Amino acid sequence: MREGSDAVSNAISEGPKPRVRIAPSPTGDPHVGTAYIALFNYVFARKTGGTFVLRIEDTDQERYTAGSEAAIFEALHWLGLQWDEGPDVGGPRGPYRQSERLPLYREQVAVLLAKGEAYRCFCTRDRLDEVRKQQLADKSPVLGYDGHCRAVDPADAVRRAEAGEAHVVRLRVPREGVTSFVDHLRSEPIVFENRLVDDQVLLKSDGFPTYHLANVVDDHFMGITHVIRGEEWITSTPKHVLLYRAFGWEAPAFYHLGLLRNADKSKLSKRKNPVSVFHYRDLGYLPETMLNFMANLGFSLGAEVERFTVAQMIEHFDWSKVSVGGPVFDPAKLESFNADDIRAMSVDQLYERLQERVLAPARIKAMLAQAQERVHRLDDFIPYLSFFFGGSVDYAPVRDKLKPVSGKSGKETAELLDTYAQEIERDNAARSFTAPALEAFSREFCQRHAVKPKELFMLLRLAVTGRTASPSLFDTMAICGKDRCRTRIRDVVVYLRTLA
Repeated sequence: MREGSDAVSNAISEGPKPRVRIAPSPTGDPHVGTAYIALFNYVFARKTGGTFVLRIEDTDQERYTAGSEAAIFEALHWLGLQWDEGPDVGGPRGPYRQSERLPLYREQVAVLLAKGEAYRCFCTRDRLDEVRKQQLADKSPVLGYDGHCRAVDPADAVRRAEAGEAHVVRLRVPREGVTSFVDHLRSEPIVFENRLVDDQVLLKSDGFPTYHLANVVDDHFMGITHVIRGEEWITSTPKHVLLYRAFGWEAPAFYHLGLLRNADKSKLSKRKNPVSVFHYRDLGYLPETMLNFMANLGFSLGAEVERFTVAQMIEHFDWSKVSVGGPVFDPAKLESFNADDIRAMSVDQLYERLQERVLAPARIKAMLAQAQERVHRLDDFIPYLSFFFGGSVDYAPVRDKLKPVSGKSGKETAELLDTYAQEIERDNAARSFTAPALEAFSREFCQRHAVKPKELFMLLRLAVTGRTASPSLFDTMAICGKDRCRTRIRDVVVYLRTLA
């Protein structure tokens, strides 16, 4: 920062205490990127004596998955990031789920319509598709809504809406001029030409708000003073600034953190690396190590000091020590950090951690139930149950069994397995990762993809256990856990892609 850093710090110390938030969507397993953003919000709030708010943005009903909200709570609690206000703890600015705030959004849209800052749009999906096709054919520098309904008489629009004609509500973006804002992590103001900003939809035809409307309305009514989020939202910020202006509200201060990246600088995604917080938890990474590692991605304590606690980060936190330059999420570095922290424990401390996660009684009993009918001596249990532990398994003994399914090449079989792993994430029942849900999903998957269950199930067994024979496949998968299974399936996908 950067210019303006001192001014911002002085304003914080002199004015009301900051209010910050994270606003994850319950659409899948908690992402390490969400945890990364949560860490910086949490630290800033604790440094300034401010308030850390958790808001659940659950208005995207198509992508909503059951259980994801509870998973968000569980992941953040495991990391030790406690919020001051949220759906589970309450607070004076609730409710904290967007699905419970729908009347507020509709009221605010009515305000914008009355002011002429928004308008009803009756364009059909077919017309919008044709407009886009034409824009692409013309190589138009601007892709987006063409403003066809901007000129519809407001009174006529009301009559059409009351008659039941399907419509959305759009923001009336100024045609001329620019929209600019200050990002307090960057030295220069960020400027967008208004002609390049779409007349965004605010209220969808089903009466649900879009992300942009709900985000701005919630931040205003929840008193959010500082929006700390990922840099992928920079291009959306002009839309938010225009909305604040349309309402006549003061915008918060914006801070956009660098996007977490793979080693090749591509966006961190589960197609290349595990991104679920639970993956790292369930494979034995320590929560304090995860926090220290993530802090290092965007914050420097100075003098090349890499190992520090959250308390130390809070003590020394200043925005001038925050970097926005494409932080690389390096699993090897994380593992090195974790190894150091394990070695720094006493044996008693290590034993307690193992009991909490790896040797938890409920988990061990579930394994024993699968092995009891298959072993002959007590000494046999540990070797037999070995595939329930660790990440990857050794496929050398079964390499000749890892063959494509009937009628498919190795590459096609790899894509099939990759699709299986992805669809588990999208299927509400399968995401629970219970044996009955996994079996039902897997059999239905075989039908949809015209593959014999016997062949797919053997590939899954080989991938998950490294063996041709094991306890019940789906019980085994459930005990191993989603992230361990997904890691192993990914290993087999990589191998199968090398086959003709």
